[in-house]
Amino acid sequence: MQSRYVERSRPSAVAIASSRRAAPPWGWGSVAPAALSSYRAPRHPAAAARGRVAAPRGPVGGPGRGGLLQRRRCGRGAVRSGAVLPAGMLRVRCLRGGSRGAEAAHFIGSRLGRVFTGWVQRSFQSTQAATASQNACAAADNKATSPVPKDCPVCSYNEWDPLEEVIVGRAENACVPPFSVEVKANTYEKYWGFYQKFGGQSFPKGHLKKAIAEIEEMCNILKREGVIVKRPDPIDWSVKYKTPDFESTGMYAAMPRDILLVVGNEIIEAPMAWRARFFEYRAYRKIIKDYFNCGAKWTAAPKPTMADELYDQDYPIHSVEDRHKLAAQGKFVTTEFEPCFDAADFIRAGKDIFVQRSQVTNYMGIEWMRRHLAPDYRVHIISFKDPNPMHIDATFNIIGPGLVLSNPDRPCHQIELFKKAGWTVIRPPVPLIPDDHPLWMSSKWLSMNVLMLDEKRVMVDANETSIQKMFENLGISTIKVNIRHANSLGGGFHCWTCDIRRRGTLQSYFD
Repeated sequence: MQSRYVERSRPSAVAIASSRRAAPPWGWGSVAPAALSSYRAPRHPAAAARGRVAAPRGPVGGPGRGGLLQRRRCGRGAVRSGAVLPAGMLRVRCLRGGSRGAEAAHFIGSRLGRVFTGWVQRSFQSTQAATASQNACAAADNKATSPVPKDCPVCSYNEWDPLEEVIVGRAENACVPPFSVEVKANTYEKYWGFYQKFGGQSFPKGHLKKAIAEIEEMCNILKREGVIVKRPDPIDWSVKYKTPDFESTGMYAAMPRDILLVVGNEIIEAPMAWRARFFEYRAYRKIIKDYFNCGAKWTAAPKPTMADELYDQDYPIHSVEDRHKLAAQGKFVTTEFEPCFDAADFIRAGKDIFVQRSQVTNYMGIEWMRRHLAPDYRVHIISFKDPNPMHIDATFNIIGPGLVLSNPDRPCHQIELFKKAGWTVIRPPVPLIPDDHPLWMSSKWLSMNVLMLDEKRVMVDANETSIQKMFENLGISTIKVNIRHANSLGGGFHCWTCDIRRRGTLQSYFD
């Protein structure tokens, strides 16, 4: 049947040549396969809204007298070059015989060939991209699980191996913590008025200035002894903050021993128990990130909400006798609502780590640490006759393999464990600090809160001549530094520092 759409112009040479080409497998006059019979030319943007299709270009729609885009009559109207054709017109021309059908068939075949070739190329490229992505992920996995470098700057197993690197705290911007229930339980009655008056404000400026100068001198002496010293960032601790459970101001970043515990090549951030110390970790984040980037492990213990349920709001303390009675009954201001602990309640001796249940460290916190460190380390709970247990290192300070200072005013209930293991238990002399010197957060027994630079060198307060003599009798040379005003903020040399690297290996001293 002849097409109803008739060309008015004469066939071109290209069209005549096309008509002489070999017929396709299905024949010029037969119906094309479904893939071709369903073909639709792409829509022209200008005609999309009118439901028409754009006339194809290339072999079919190229310039010349034989192209489909030549002027032709369609019913009453005429179609000019570049105009659009009804979809039915193009389909009929493709399916009927003649040169125009051949041109259309070749055009469609070439288009399908391009589509198929493009699909193969895209599939191949996608496969290559997927393989490359998998290789990149595998490389990233290998990097993430690579062993700790041999030159990792963090490595410490005990309190006495040769000290090579240490963090020393800052007294700058230190603020008096608000007088909350947990602060009241950890301070002496004679200072309660001080906290009620100055809570949220700076410690006395003159005293603070002297403390800052003392710690700077301490850092200089450590450097002269060959120790690398790092410091936390200064922060404005007077800024008030609020969580869904409480609001408070900050305190300081003076005592890194309270918040950081190094076990092997791992730095553990303690969750703390005072609300005024909730954000204290921020001062140490830059240092810890640097250590992490150099290969150290970094663990932050679960942060407590510090909601009211964590504290016994009716904790009955009115006198020292009350404190002794409550401690004997195992009652503390912190409950077992959620894990909490200060790192300074732990002290290390190789594979064995000792800890006390205190006003700031509960059994849940101890159990978290026990599970976290098992099976490589053994965590032992020990206790003392202490009316106000908080931080172990002014009560029980391990200073060497088989050598421990034990506070005579706070005897250890499990001391036989050490004696049976062959340890020497030393009773330090009575402190010499005068009664009128302010100690807002601690006792005079900071005299035994010393820092061992190695088994034969100890940093000790320059004013404590009696304990200096004790160390000299033990064959340990003393490095004397005056930090009397820094003591007032709640710590001695051990508290003011956190040893990051000591040259030694993991050993057991109780097997």
